[in-house]
Amino acid sequence: MNHKGKPILLKGMQIYSEEMKIESGYVKIINQKIVEFGSIENLDLKEEFEIVEVPSNCKAIPGFIDVHIHGVAGADVMDATEEALETMANALPGEGTTSFLATTMTQSSTAIEEALENAGNYICSQQTPGKAEIIGIHLEGPFVNQKRAGAQPMNYIIDPNLENFIKWNRLAKENIKLVTLAPELPGGLEMVKYLKANGIIASIGHSDATYEEVVDSISAGSNHTTHLFNQMRGLHHREPGVVGAAFLCDELKTEIIADGVHVRPEMVKLAYKQKGKEGIILITDAMRAKGLKDGNYDLGGQDVTVKDGKAILRDGTLAGSILKFGHAVKNILTFTGCSLEDAIEMASVNPAKQLNIIDRKGSIAVGKDADIVILDENLDVLMTFCRGKLAYHRGGETK
Repeated sequence: MNHKGKPILLKGMQIYSEEMKIESGYVKIINQKIVEFGSIENLDLKEEFEIVEVPSNCKAIPGFIDVHIHGVAGADVMDATEEALETMANALPGEGTTSFLATTMTQSSTAIEEALENAGNYICSQQTPGKAEIIGIHLEGPFVNQKRAGAQPMNYIIDPNLENFIKWNRLAKENIKLVTLAPELPGGLEMVKYLKANGIIASIGHSDATYEEVVDSISAGSNHTTHLFNQMRGLHHREPGVVGAAFLCDELKTEIIADGVHVRPEMVKLAYKQKGKEGIILITDAMRAKGLKDGNYDLGGQDVTVKDGKAILRDGTLAGSILKFGHAVKNILTFTGCSLEDAIEMASVNPAKQLNIIDRKGSIAVGKDADIVILDENLDVLMTFCRGKLAYHRGGETK
């Protein structure tokens, strides 16, 4: 299949659109956009389309948006090369991801600056249809709490520093869209206020904040938490901590790694019961070993061993995941008993709303980017279209 900008017609499958589910439908794609969709009985073909017949037991859903991913297929955002980002953009459609935030991690200022400058340049000049779109940068660290460092290298952690951040965002061509920080640290609330004022998501993560400190951070502008339960002050009956605040405060959307490793399935279910489909954003937090075989890898200059579905540092700390987004979606269905519509909300709609790009991504609707995933009868990814161009076809040609 070779889609050289020719109008495309997908037909025959179920469609999970913004408003409804269509049993046997079609989607017309022209110039990277969805221009029309509906029930097959209403299909009117005046223009010439490249027709893609999709089996009737398949489902068309909006592409997944991963707001927290470090790497895949041997590449990492911190490699600070165009090739690394290109590898990620080409590999991710295979798991249904059509757009993502290139996520950095705690490192030396020089390493962070190189990664940010590289990602900023790539976003501005290297993006083309037919691969996952980098819709911005997630700066995870170095403004985190050493007590909750996890896999963030301890010796590079610093207190929130606005001067640093402003410089870094300039290097990134103003593409930082989300910052994970510990608001309880000196300078934390000042940074949260700055981020809020500049339309950047201030996320509470790698944080030892008390419930009151989280409430103060929400007042200052925080509206997001990074990988719920992982590396944050947990729930205690006399100190609700970050987890308790995430459960109680509707202002906070919360990421969750639904791999069954970072968070036990029962705790994923508890989070879903507390936050509902509106409050959760599925992420992978994946590192470069995703999609590769077990072995030894690098994460932020640290040795990571990948074995039996886990990525761990030498001391046993979890070091990101090797979770594929399509598996996260299947897992959330299994762990919580939610519907596919609910899972779509957590995988596509909520991240698009949170990033303020719901006008162009996050659902199947007329006028939006044609970021569409075709799932087979087992809900495995069969095809992925990124801005109207086939980016992945299981067992088939993709370019």
